[in-house]
Amino acid sequence: MKTLVIASHPKLGESRIHRAWLATLRGRCDANLTVNDLYGRYPDERIDIRREQALLGENDRVVFEFPIYWYSSPPLLKKWFDEVLEYGWAYGQGGHALEGKEFGIAISTFTPETGYRHDGSVGHTIEELTWPFEATVRRVGGIFLPPFVLNGVAHVSDGELDASAAAYLRYLGAPRGGKSSGGQGGTPKAIRSLAGVE
Repeated sequence: MKTLVIASHPKLGESRIHRAWLATLRGRCDANLTVNDLYGRYPDERIDIRREQALLGENDRVVFEFPIYWYSSPPLLKKWFDEVLEYGWAYGQGGHALEGKEFGIAISTFTPETGYRHDGSVGHTIEELTWPFEATVRRVGGIFLPPFVLNGVAHVSDGELDASAAAYLRYLGAPRGGKSSGGQGGTPKAIRSLAGVE
């Protein structure tokens, strides 16, 4: 299975977590794994729509990697969705290019896991906050995988960071239609990186 990771971090050089995750992926030398760093490729934020669509077409699984910014993604990723998922290509009449492909998100949060509960500081679960991504995937005929999540990044030890990078690799390599499929209907339960991937 060919996998595309679309990384979106506006300050990647300052990110301990995402720098480590991407270094682990790039160190794999795996022909079936492509990393596409949006802010690195498009510093002027002028997205090459045809290039991005071609990358999507070449891969079976797409994972969007980013830090949660105010309960959403960084702005360039939102722009990517707005521009790349064109009517007639990704959805609508004749828009079948992404049907059947698997999509996931790999995210980091500053807030600890306990904050993402109805009685927590955020007041919503990760599954609720990431619903727009699942809805988008469903709209284009894709299969939404459980989110891969690392919470409380300010308190992650070096050992925990290494463990999360290893868990991330397992998440990316999970078999198609396997345990990462999210079950029947409903929102898939998030995979907490420090608990490992089941």
